[in-house]
Amino acid sequence: MAVAKEVETKDKHIKNLANIVGGAQSILYKKEDLLAYDCDGFTIHRHLPKAVVFPKNTQEVANVVKYCHENNLPFLARGAGTGLSGGAIPLNGEVIISLVRMKRLLSVDLENRRAVVEPGFVNIKLTNSISDKGYYYAPDPSSQYCCTIGGNVAENAGGAHCLKYGVTTNHILGLEVVLPNGEIIEIGKNGILDPPGYDLLGLLTGSEGTLGIVTKITVRILKNPEAKQTVLAYFDKVLDASQAVSDIISAGIVPAALEMMDKIAIEGVEAAAFPVGHPKDIEALLLIEVDGISAGIDEQIHQILQVCKSRNVREVKVAQDEQERARWWANRKTGFGAMGAISPDYLVQDGVIPRSKLPEVLSRINQISEKYGLRIANIFHAGDGNLHPLVLFDARKPGETEKALEAGSACLQVCADVGGSITGEHGVGIEKREEMLFIFNDEEIIAQTDIRDVFNPKNLLNAGKLFPTPGRCVEVKKGMKEVITSSKHKIL
Repeated sequence: MAVAKEVETKDKHIKNLANIVGGAQSILYKKEDLLAYDCDGFTIHRHLPKAVVFPKNTQEVANVVKYCHENNLPFLARGAGTGLSGGAIPLNGEVIISLVRMKRLLSVDLENRRAVVEPGFVNIKLTNSISDKGYYYAPDPSSQYCCTIGGNVAENAGGAHCLKYGVTTNHILGLEVVLPNGEIIEIGKNGILDPPGYDLLGLLTGSEGTLGIVTKITVRILKNPEAKQTVLAYFDKVLDASQAVSDIISAGIVPAALEMMDKIAIEGVEAAAFPVGHPKDIEALLLIEVDGISAGIDEQIHQILQVCKSRNVREVKVAQDEQERARWWANRKTGFGAMGAISPDYLVQDGVIPRSKLPEVLSRINQISEKYGLRIANIFHAGDGNLHPLVLFDARKPGETEKALEAGSACLQVCADVGGSITGEHGVGIEKREEMLFIFNDEEIIAQTDIRDVFNPKNLLNAGKLFPTPGRCVEVKKGMKEVITSSKHKIL
């Protein structure tokens, strides 16, 4: 009763939720407080939640979920809010379960190369916590300085070094999960590799918060490589840079990272926080990193330099020390945010293509840019074909936001046309729901929603995300497919 008096509302659900999480200091429910939670990194759509609760442990999460389940209140989990596809946007006035207070590093087992963290633990903090012992955590999304490992699990986040080391799912050994009815389960107990039965770890990782809420994560940690070298190459033609990417992989080299930025992207990063002096007139650059045992690194670097020279590189250089390498990477990792230095607004896309299709796809993205009259910057994990076209626009101009969304959708259609996918690491959320029809038919969508219904039968957990309504019309036009819906480009 004491908590109810502190909570200034007549809403019984708000009062009861406050009681569950320990009082008024652990819940937000006033409009002015909720405004900060009306979107994630996908800011085009905004919806207010009913409330935001801040549980401190798994049991409090389970109690909140059970209450919502019993009272038919929609709910969803949220980490740092850095997601780029709208996965944490409360479309249905959800109760947001914020996991930011569950931020502990619970244990480190160097002998078995694993660690256990809570979902609110920030990605980069894991590497920082174990680097002095010679270990690190491999998944490194550009937002790793603020994104949480729980959010990384939900979206199956990638990063620059996923070419060699894989995405989040390749580093998850166990999960504690609160199911949508409040039941707590443990998957992959003790981090045992390849347990019998269905691959529930694989199913939960990347399910975008629609099957359960992760409250504890056992991750794989790796020994620091013995040696590491980084190359920066400047090209006068995008085609030459694209061909160099294919040639490096064809030579049998698997870099730890192989990144590419085009002229507009370079303009952005040089105007932002960490400029390094890239030439203003180049069309593309490659940032290439190799690591491993010392004995083989110099030979790989020599091969990479030769490949770049054979593709008409203007200048290619090797980082002389860790400080120079760090500056190059800081410049690259500001790529998305740097677009704010050259455009009032931007939309980040996230498609995947076969590496061999890179020149064709970049050409078609340029055509899309011309068609819609919007500049498109390209930043991508070139080694594994994960593209990030950034559509630059001005939301203050009537109709320009809608044009940006249509241009972004057209870029994803190109990726699907060449045998790729509509997302490599950012997830589907609400941003790409209709684009799922570019790669799945109705039967395939229904099969996946049937799986969701087993875990989440009342569809109270993060409803409206990931899947379109089966049966939406897909019309095939000359040179492009367009998903036709009445609400596809309605700005909410």
